[in-house]
Formats: sequence, structure tokens, C-alpha cells
Amino acid sequence: MLLSIEPARYLNIINGEKKALFEKYFALLTEYNARFNLTAITKKEEVFEKHFLDSVLGESLFPENASVLEVGSGAGFPSLPLKILRDDLSFTLVESTGKKCEFLKVAVKELSLSGVTILNERAETLARDSLYREKFDVCCARAVARMNTLSEYCLPFVKTGGAFVAYKGDADEELKEAENAIKKLGGKTALSYRYSLPNHGVRTLIKIDKIKQTPALYPRGQGKERKNPL
Repeated sequence: MLLSIEPARYLNIINGEKKALFEKYFALLTEYNARFNLTAITKKEEVFEKHFLDSVLGESLFPENASVLEVGSGAGFPSLPLKILRDDLSFTLVESTGKKCEFLKVAVKELSLSGVTILNERAETLARDSLYREKFDVCCARAVARMNTLSEYCLPFVKTGGAFVAYKGDADEELKEAENAIKKLGGKTALSYRYSLPNHGVRTLIKIDKIKQTPALYPRGQGKERKNPL
């Protein structure tokens, strides 16, 4: 699969037709950051580039009208910037920290975003619930864990025929390390696209296709995904 990323075009959207919403999102981040510890990046230019722009650069990996689950939503990256750009997408945001869920609820309300559900849950627990397991077109995550661990959190949520999209830094080593995990969990690497943002280093978008069901054993829970990665 070929992927064409055009930062200039997306910057024009963020600073053009969608500027008011992104300005409001930034204001909310600034207002709630001290209480909820949402981001270490607080300068406006850096937030727009390192959070907003980076989040939307992967939007072509999300099919039209896709149902998306995000693991480890934090302050809402990449989900909320993607939702601002793509109202056709529906999102279920999974975040284990209650205060961050409070912020996400405020942001969704203040930005008037529809089709967004916020769950204060652990991904490894929720993935065993039949209401959520293998029910989504896409599962995405940004800056949550290494690829082998992250694949065990995310792939159980994806339907066969869907995809897991990971936003990573320089991830060549991680992806090689995760080959066994991805295969065991029913996935196959479809895309690894490296790019860079000014003053932000190498970034990587990874798309894992779900080619068969995830075995019932996974995710293992009780912290095994991190302590003893596949």
C-alpha cells in the first residue's frame, strides 16, 4: 500500500477551515493541563505540529465511515484531531486514567463532536468483552507502548478484514521485534511509513491488517502484555 503524506496540505486545513476548532482544542488543553497532566508540550506552535498535525497525517488509513477504537487516548491524540477532520468516523476512546477521561468528555462537548464514546477502562479488560472484541474496523494508538505489547492490546478489538494503526517514533527495531506477536494475534504488517516533522525527529505510521481472528488467550491481562511481551 502506498501512502502519500502532505504536511503542507494538512497544515492548511488545520490553520484554515478547521482553525476555530483546533484553536478551541488548544485552549482546552491549556486550561486543563495543569490539573490533569495531559501533555508536556504546551507551546502553541509545538502543539499544532507535534500533536494536531501528527495526528491527522494518518487519516488516509481510516476507511470512510469506519468505526474506530483508540487505546490509551490520553488527551485525545490522534482521535479528536481525526474526528475534527473526518466527521464520518465514529470513535470509542479507551483511557484507564479517570482524570483524562474527564478532560476528554469536556473536549468532546465543547468541540461539539458527535459519535464519540469515552470509556474509563483498561484495554486488556475491555478486549474480553463480547460487545467490543473484534467489533471495530480500525483500532489506533499513539505513544502507548512498544509494538509487541501494543499489538496485544489493539488487535483483539479489530474485525477480521480491519486494521490496527499505530503512530510511532523511529520504529524499525520495534516492528521487527513485534513480528511474532503480530502473527500470533492474527495480523500482518501492511505498511510502515517513515516521515519527519520539523524539530520532531523521525515518525512512523504502521498499519497492521487483521487477517484472522485473535486467539481467545489474548490479551493475557494482569500486566503480562508489558512484563512478558509476545
